[in-house]
Amino acid sequence: MDAGQSSLSPTTSFDRDRHVRFLKMMFHGLPSGYQEQEINHLTLAYFVISGLDIFGALDQVALVWSPIHIGEQTRPMTVFQRGFMPVDKEEIANWVLSFQARPKSKADLENGQFYGFHGSRTSMFPPDSSNVLIHNNSHLASTYCALAILKIVGYNLSSIDPDSILISMKNLQQPDGSFMPIHTGAEADLRFVFCAAAICFVLNNWSGIDREKAKDYILNCQSYDGGFGLVPGSESHGGATYCAVAALRLMGFIEDDLLSKMTSSSIINVPLLLEWSLQRQTIGGGLQGRPNKASDSCYAFWVGGVLKILGAHKFLDKEALCEFLLTCQSQYGGFSKFPGQLPDLYHSFYAMSAFSLLEEPDLKSLCVELGVTDFAA
Repeated sequence: MDAGQSSLSPTTSFDRDRHVRFLKMMFHGLPSGYQEQEINHLTLAYFVISGLDIFGALDQVALVWSPIHIGEQTRPMTVFQRGFMPVDKEEIANWVLSFQARPKSKADLENGQFYGFHGSRTSMFPPDSSNVLIHNNSHLASTYCALAILKIVGYNLSSIDPDSILISMKNLQQPDGSFMPIHTGAEADLRFVFCAAAICFVLNNWSGIDREKAKDYILNCQSYDGGFGLVPGSESHGGATYCAVAALRLMGFIEDDLLSKMTSSSIINVPLLLEWSLQRQTIGGGLQGRPNKASDSCYAFWVGGVLKILGAHKFLDKEALCEFLLTCQSQYGGFSKFPGQLPDLYHSFYAMSAFSLLEEPDLKSLCVELGVTDFAA
């Protein structure tokens, strides 16, 4: 490791306080390097808010300067002490709700557009005189993240007119059961099937998805080696496999802890999926997304989450996995993709989530198939 990387040397134990400070910093303002990801503003917010919830630190993130009076009464002096106070969850909810696309009328729900949540301000064209957005670029992934944040902060989701989301979301499902993320046209794959299933699960209403078609599409994505590709016939991938297994679990097609209840009637090839998933742990202890690829901190969640849903997490070498993740832990807080790199928000969140799955002390447990804590779910 060269001199430029030595300052990124990892610590040998999970540094909870440093990670909380990292997320608090991200809560108050993202570094300039994230400007090009402004279109994913809600997703980045989800990483921060859900991450803080995992640490049980969401109630301590608002930065304040409190006045303290010191000195003699005849010549008092006021100084300010830096500290944190509980965040205004109503303010967070209102901010998230401001990204929602709303139809002008019920008839608009049949116009082929999707009335979910925008990912950022740049995808929201100025409203017309009736305060309705002229152009609708709401996105399935942004909608999932928006609802997850609202769920985490305790917002009453029945107040958001779920029908406009669910009725219009049906327009995004394709004849083969897959979903496009946006009505104007885009790729259709397992990522957005998962988002649609998660949205219906959070809203407790499955009218927005044809579950049988979605199930068939997912099953067509299972490859000969047991993993799942993003689309039928593609290479198995850790992220796609998570999306497939988590969506099937949310839709009620597979049971939790499937391994202990495994029968020949399971709709997926569980033994082959288990073998493929366990083979993703490399000699260095980390998990890879595909064969012959380097271990990457985020797959500790993507592949680890699959094994957790299957009830097979115990077969991982947890000590080796923790050791690998700690090599990605930054002295600045957060985690990097690979050892010796600067931390980023995406890999930080999923590494932190992985530590929750590994039952790190003082972390909340996860509803792994939904991507939020059990308490929020």
